[in-house]
Amino acid sequence: MRRALLGGLILVLGMTPPARGERVHLLPDGPDHWSGRNVFAPFTSLFVGPGYWYGERTIEVKTTPPEAIVDLFYVRMGFQKRFEQAEAPVTIVLPKRIDANPKDVVIVRAFAEGYRIRETTVKVSSRTDEVLLEMDPLPNVLRAVAHTYFAGRASLAFLTQEALALRVQERDGGFSVALHETARAEELADGALRGIGGPLVGSLEAHQIGEDLLVQVEYGPAVGGKPELRSRQGRDGIRDLHVYALDIIGPGSGAEAVTRVKAALERIRTADVADCAAVFDETLREGLDPAALSRALTPSGQFTDPYLRAALRRLGEVSQGGVIELLDGSRFQPDVPIHLSAAQDQAPSARGYLALLRALVALLEPADQRSAVLHGLLAPELPAEEFARLLDRAETAEQGCRRSYAKATPGEVLP
Repeated sequence: MRRALLGGLILVLGMTPPARGERVHLLPDGPDHWSGRNVFAPFTSLFVGPGYWYGERTIEVKTTPPEAIVDLFYVRMGFQKRFEQAEAPVTIVLPKRIDANPKDVVIVRAFAEGYRIRETTVKVSSRTDEVLLEMDPLPNVLRAVAHTYFAGRASLAFLTQEALALRVQERDGGFSVALHETARAEELADGALRGIGGPLVGSLEAHQIGEDLLVQVEYGPAVGGKPELRSRQGRDGIRDLHVYALDIIGPGSGAEAVTRVKAALERIRTADVADCAAVFDETLREGLDPAALSRALTPSGQFTDPYLRAALRRLGEVSQGGVIELLDGSRFQPDVPIHLSAAQDQAPSARGYLALLRALVALLEPADQRSAVLHGLLAPELPAEEFARLLDRAETAEQGCRRSYAKATPGEVLP
């Protein structure tokens, strides 16, 4: 009576009735089981009820969290007789107890991304008609992935909540990294890592395989032969994260790369960091997170540290007055080691530094790779689309500055 009233109320109010879930028929192939039990079943029904032997046999499966994927196995005498896969909640339709072997069992295995796999076994002949699988979260979480490339060398850093256990497997055209018992954070959902790339790392994709997170890396266009992989571990004390980094060492990343960077720095002039280039520098800095910029540019033991120090020294040489000037007005002499070290600790606030790094990347990399390389130097954890938007905004502001200058001084061209 209550069900009829509820159905009528739903119909009147136009409400959507609650979903009952999928029904899966898990019926084994082959003839029904027959034994002496079939002869005495009508008599035992007086004690267990006729529905026990001859009624419909179902098991309702629910999971926590809901909507997990469940694998369903019908097993007889140790052999799998049927397999189905469904999404919880699901109702399993089984053979009637009178038709099933007394030893038949159903194995229910639940999987949800970010959770441990749970499994239970139910005898078909039992009275169990409901199964609830409560899954525990995986012990580790991948919070961020940072990619940096410069001068023929790249770094791929995995930042996790706990210390990371992983396995690296090299293959033709790339390598795979299996992060054991690790889930990915919500901000690293499907597609979030696809914007990562550069001359050495062409693409990056992550897939949850059981309780492991599999990261597949494809090499980029600058890889010649088989690059060398080196690993290092560290800790981000401020954010309380563990860091596991893989350095990818490509061809020409040794003395030849150092020579190329030095030559490129010598070609940088005052015009690359002043006037409208300073507008670009200021606009881009305003859009970036100060903490993220500090992590990228402050010395941290990465392979880019010596190059960034040399770039900061060149900034002081080409800036007005021959000094490195910070946003708060502090000034440092680039040729004094202690001054240069102090400036490097505050590099994100050095006026013109972002513009100089853009000019340096433009001298070293082809046009189609410059945005990706600058992205890795300044904001390696920021989604590529977001960095591209900020870069475009800064370049638009710079172009507006040049147009204003052209109108104010006809016949002259701002460098």
